[in-house]
Amino acid sequence: MKSRNSGESLRKVIVEENVNLVRSKSFLKRVGTKTILDDWKDYRWQLKNSIRTIEAFEKATEIRFSDEEYGKLEKTIQKFPLSITPYYASLIEKENYRNDPIFKQAFPDPAELIISKCDMKDPLHEDKDSPTKGITHRYPDRVLFLVSNCCAMYCRHCTRKRKVGDPDYIPSREQILAGIRYIRKNPQIRDVLLSGGDPFMLPDEYLDWILTELNRIKHVEVVRIGSRIPVVLPFRITKELTKMLKKHHPLWLNTQFNHPRELTSDSQEALKRLADAGIPLGNQSVLLAGVSDCPQIMKKLNQKLVKNRVRPYYLFQCDLSEGLSHFRTSIGKGVEIMESLVGHTSGFAVPRYVVDAPGGGGKIPVMPNYIISWSTNKVILRNYEGVITTYSEPENYKATSCNNSCDKCTPKSDFKDNDHPTGVEKLLTEDDRTISLVPDGNLRLKRREKTSNK
Repeated sequence: MKSRNSGESLRKVIVEENVNLVRSKSFLKRVGTKTILDDWKDYRWQLKNSIRTIEAFEKATEIRFSDEEYGKLEKTIQKFPLSITPYYASLIEKENYRNDPIFKQAFPDPAELIISKCDMKDPLHEDKDSPTKGITHRYPDRVLFLVSNCCAMYCRHCTRKRKVGDPDYIPSREQILAGIRYIRKNPQIRDVLLSGGDPFMLPDEYLDWILTELNRIKHVEVVRIGSRIPVVLPFRITKELTKMLKKHHPLWLNTQFNHPRELTSDSQEALKRLADAGIPLGNQSVLLAGVSDCPQIMKKLNQKLVKNRVRPYYLFQCDLSEGLSHFRTSIGKGVEIMESLVGHTSGFAVPRYVVDAPGGGGKIPVMPNYIISWSTNKVILRNYEGVITTYSEPENYKATSCNNSCDKCTPKSDFKDNDHPTGVEKLLTEDDRTISLVPDGNLRLKRREKTSNK
């Protein structure tokens, strides 16, 4: 085990008197060095001084661990490495750190080494659905494009935990171009999501090049970026970066705030720059035990997000990745949280609660049940207050039938989808004679086959 007295100390910072920097001042006084405030707000300094050892964390925060716990933590980071920006570490409330939502998301827990029987290295089958390196093509009209292995912080709840600890590197232009060629050759792809790692860990010029290449593909209608940088390293959202991004509309950004305390003045300034650049902002929270599994916390988070022009998009059930079992809640807890949001706050402050299906099945919405019953003429509904009401169906409505002949339809549609219907949509399509979807290996049908072969 590495000596607790070895290693480099974090550089000391003297902070100017500023009421908006009280939080940073408290942390920086503990770290105790000789740098000006500009260094603290320089994202390059933050990355250079990232906390990557238990010893460095102890020195920065004055949180101390027993020798026994220290040993367990060392074993944990050997499998799942540690990296925290000084900025994010400064948000930890030292007095109650074990229950602190910032600490839990950033600092290792020996429980990560407990692998349950349902845990998987790649629960969403991103690698299996990868036709070329860096591309995951699961949905018909969109792809996930992994353009960076680098992260500003190693989140302890990361669904791609299997990749944490790989050498941080930027994919070569050849690898990026291979992904772009795949997108170009598949005209059904209209939506590209850049993720990683974190795309904002790329140099501005490199990200500019990627976005420019994607903009040249005529059938790509929109590009999205998934990033946690506004949460863990808001100083990376520079004026130069937003000026570059502004050239590439339509461009969307989804980030991941999981707790109201993450919305600091620095994060809010980063969000303001992005929103002012005309980039629609969304948030994809992860439901985490001991962090966000509280209806009041989630309501406050979503309300603070919309105040900062960020639309709550998804609330994810925690994935079945290895080492995350201590973070997972029951789905019932998620439904309880949704009950506390629907009707109790603005509709645009309510995310969709989804389970990203193991095996690459995609995102499955999960909601409280608001339909109690229905008959030929009436639907019985209940509202968020528990009021039970009825909706009368129209007496003379003649449903528009769909046989996928858009050119002959009334009203006429010029927007026929060339994808063949699948799943339940296939059963509802009138030009398809399929009457049921039967799983492979159905025992009843196997018995039929045996009988017919006799």
